[in-house]
Amino acid sequence: MTAEPRGAATSVALAGSSNSLAKRAGRAIPALPGLAVLLFLFVVPMLIMLLFSFWKTSPDFKVVPTWNIDNYLRFFNQATYLRTFAKTLIMGTLVTIAALSISLPFAYFLVRYTSQRTQRIVLLAVIVPFWTSYLLRVYAWQAILGEHGALNQLLQGLGLIHEPSMFFVYDDPGVFVVLTYVYFPFAVLALYAALEKFDFTQLTAAQDLGARPDQAFRRILMPQIRAGVITACIFVFIPILGEFLTPTLVGGAQSSLIANLVVNFLRQAQFPEGAALAIIIAGFVTAIMIIFRKSFRVEDVVTGA
Repeated sequence: MTAEPRGAATSVALAGSSNSLAKRAGRAIPALPGLAVLLFLFVVPMLIMLLFSFWKTSPDFKVVPTWNIDNYLRFFNQATYLRTFAKTLIMGTLVTIAALSISLPFAYFLVRYTSQRTQRIVLLAVIVPFWTSYLLRVYAWQAILGEHGALNQLLQGLGLIHEPSMFFVYDDPGVFVVLTYVYFPFAVLALYAALEKFDFTQLTAAQDLGARPDQAFRRILMPQIRAGVITACIFVFIPILGEFLTPTLVGGAQSSLIANLVVNFLRQAQFPEGAALAIIIAGFVTAIMIIFRKSFRVEDVVTGA
């Protein structure tokens, strides 16, 4: 056997490495538009907002580039902000539970007991509200829940109340109802995608082996649609942390959520304070996503649901 010259071996290795780099660069080209959008519409604005959050607002409402952490300390030192943030978390949790409680039986019945044609028609009906403006849908709920709205007229017609009730308008119950309506389709679509891939003969087999229906549901069905449930929770809970339109139009000033405080700061030209509060919300959302990923293997959401 003859030994290959060292220079030739080195040149072959360099050629192979350059070809490998070229192949990797070629595979990365389709991702460049998405990365550019992510960079300029998310990363850059977040960095600018982070920068503003460490500055302060002068008495004449000008941004002063003086470095400090007072904007963050104000959030943790003022009970009003903490109460509003806690209220937002409670509202998000309740709406998520309500949306899952309604959408899981709905999607289960739709997948198991209806034909493919009926499923498409029903899913189209679920998606149709997205074709209209979000603002228009919220105003429609104002007309339903208002003092002289359809709900009060129905209750008065049935003799259940004698005068219009303000229980569902300009209060938290109305915000809860509207948010549940708004995010119900997100939960349905996520759960439908998970249930559509489930083999329901497993439930029959489990019951044939002695399992009760509730045991088969908990031990057979739920573990296999976990990715869909997690996706539904993310699609419902996370956006509620940024909701400001529904609380403003339906709940009024007394039903403000944490995003309403951010909007108030920006309207008053207090950009550093609003930026700090927005960064806190973004950090909390990031922490939730990390917990989901670690505890529930949320990396399987995309492939599983």
